Amino acid sequence: MQGFNKYYPPDYDDAKHGSLNSYRGKHALGDRARKIDQGILITRFELPFNIWCGSCDAHIGMGVRYNAEKKKIGMYYSTPIFSFRCKCHLCSGWFEIHTDPKNTRYVVVSGARQKMEDWDPEENGGYAVHDTNGKTEPVDPLAALEKSTDAQTNATKVQAPRIEQLQSVSEHYNADPYEHSRRVRKRFRVEKKIEKAAEALDQGIKERYGLPAELKLIRADAESEAVAKDEWEKGRVRVAQEQTSKRRKLALDAPVVAPAATGSSSKAYGSALASLRTRILANSSRSSGAASRKPTLAGIAIRKLP
Repeated sequence: MQGFNKYYPPDYDDAKHGSLNSYRGKHALGDRARKIDQGILITRFELPFNIWCGSCDAHIGMGVRYNAEKKKIGMYYSTPIFSFRCKCHLCSGWFEIHTDPKNTRYVVVSGARQKMEDWDPEENGGYAVHDTNGKTEPVDPLAALEKSTDAQTNATKVQAPRIEQLQSVSEHYNADPYEHSRRVRKRFRVEKKIEKAAEALDQGIKERYGLPAELKLIRADAESEAVAKDEWEKGRVRVAQEQTSKRRKLALDAPVVAPAATGSSSKAYGSALASLRTRILANSSRSSGAASRKPTLAGIAIRKLP
């Protein structure tokens, strides 16, 4: 069974050495990093195509693997260009192969030559990708103009909005979340201090004047005053309507005692009673702002004295 524990010598100091590799004077990659000070890393490289060695003129097939010296020699935009220096296993001659990011291929630079193998798709049951004869068809001006117009329209209406959308998404995800969180928390702290100060002021006013704790006090600003004024008007109208309805109900339901009389006195009493009822109802209608209501004597109980 493989052991996973490591032996630390008695003179090992973590603050001084940092790791066992630095204590022993070795690199973490071992022998592969023996030329790391020159920017060279030993890596396993597989030939991407068939070559002939330039020293012994021997054929080396595609897929043969070598311990190559890998080194970064340049950049193509943001893509690095690497060099692989290999030693032939037949004659000990060196050959070098570079990466070509521009054309997405490998290039033999020195010490060997590549075997050129052109593959014709038509001969293998496929379709021609490139025009090998070099013949070009005459360009149709109208077709070229249509293509350019369509391309311009597509770039204006489709590609430009899409690029703007991608930029906004990129800015959203690449923004600093800590900075946003810091601003939000700072604003919340300020608002919380203001709310606590306002609550303490309201509580002091309630305790000073003996007001109930559930009573809500308004702030001394234009918006709060407008809301309070609106609520006050609504409450005043509601109370006036309730009082008017109560007076009307009492006036209509209260019994009226009429004196025992006959003839002209009874008629005079009835007319006086009707005029009184009419004034009561008219006053009630004016105070509530509702439509005028015709007076009626329905529901009035008139009983004669014995």
